[in-house]
Amino acid sequence: MTTDPPRPTDAELEILTVLWNRGPGTVRDVHDAIAARKPTQYTTVLKTLQIMAAKGLVRRDETQRAHVYEAALPSEVTRRQLAGDLLTRAFSGSARNLMLGALSSRKATKKELAELRKLLDDYEKGTV
Repeated sequence: MTTDPPRPTDAELEILTVLWNRGPGTVRDVHDAIAARKPTQYTTVLKTLQIMAAKGLVRRDETQRAHVYEAALPSEVTRRQLAGDLLTRAFSGSARNLMLGALSSRKATKKELAELRKLLDDYEKGTV
């Protein structure tokens, strides 16, 4: 029996995003990436990464003096999990209401709308 990975908190998701975008990195690497956008403490990033390793959200390579962290799962898996959770909790399982909520939150470009139409067509055909 497989269990779903834990849903990351907002702070954990921010760290995961850094690791997905930049690849594996040290606490310093992750701290510097986040600190470039907002004030954050090195020790907060360190403790959060330690908690994430215990939860299985990241893997830690301890072979070097400065431990290197990497996301345990690809971004697509976590995004699918978060979307499914949001769909259930906020939209009562309605994909229609989720899409309407997303589209009404900001104006989509013509290109984005065309991509959504293609995705829906591909989904109906079973090719997604």
